[in-house]
Amino acid sequence: MKIVFLDVKTIGEDLDLSGFNCLGEVVKYPFSTPSEIPERVADADVIVLNKVRICEETIWTASNLKLVCVTGTGTNNLDKEYLQNRGVTWRNVAGYSTESVAQHTFAMLFYLLEKLRYYDDYVKEGRYICDTSFTHFEEHFHELNGKTWGIIGLGNIGRRVASVAGAFGVHVIYTSPSGSPPQPGYRRTDMDTLLGTSDIISIHAPLNQFTENLIDIKAFQKMKPSCIFLNLGRGAIVIEQDLADALDRHMIAAAGLDVLREEPILPDNPLLKIKDRGRIFITPHVAWASVEARTRLMEIILQQIKDFFCLSSL
Repeated sequence: MKIVFLDVKTIGEDLDLSGFNCLGEVVKYPFSTPSEIPERVADADVIVLNKVRICEETIWTASNLKLVCVTGTGTNNLDKEYLQNRGVTWRNVAGYSTESVAQHTFAMLFYLLEKLRYYDDYVKEGRYICDTSFTHFEEHFHELNGKTWGIIGLGNIGRRVASVAGAFGVHVIYTSPSGSPPQPGYRRTDMDTLLGTSDIISIHAPLNQFTENLIDIKAFQKMKPSCIFLNLGRGAIVIEQDLADALDRHMIAAAGLDVLREEPILPDNPLLKIKDRGRIFITPHVAWASVEARTRLMEIILQQIKDFFCLSSL
């Protein structure tokens, strides 16, 4: 068979992908534009991709195509009806990044909660040298113990975050934008209650008709001025101009984001113009990308291909 990776650089260049070579011919492209895809997949049996659009316009030439593998959980870039009509199977991967994203969630929280940027700069800029006291009290921070953490989207990642938060003595509540059935062992609330009572709010939900533009200026107005807001779901869940306004108007204390509406970030993104940069922390969609998570991801993809073609003995 022929396996074509259309955007292999999106999973990093440090992974060992040699296991795919035993299945047949493997061709890897760093990135692919929509106009390049038809020629590149013309004789492919399997396509492996992350972000490129898979639809009639891009894969109409792929007469041998049998399987499409997405190196991630989201499948918004697949025209599933077209694939079904073509008799092409698709696979995605869920659960591979749970530990990585949960870990990054707490990294972002502690960075903001404990004002680590300020204190690190205070020392490295020489202001701690010959200070009058061994402790510097200019910026205040609080303990997690006893705080309320509101989780929007209680899937695998949300539950892991809840578990770790519980170890710090945090009271966890959650809401489900899609209205899914309550989950035993967790306290479910309506959205307004979560927004109004949480000291920390984190998003771990997918982007769909229930979550797109869910967090707007009205939502920020309901939050506590002391609230730390974290988005590790999808960028389009939050209206970024409204978040920028909420921070500049001190509706909330701080925000941490690993996802944006447009990635990479655009030069006119309002989040780049926030007056107090110490109150916002943005990472470039890396929460999922620990070495372990990416390795696990590609091991699952490899096994999916083997299972589909009944090659599990290889």
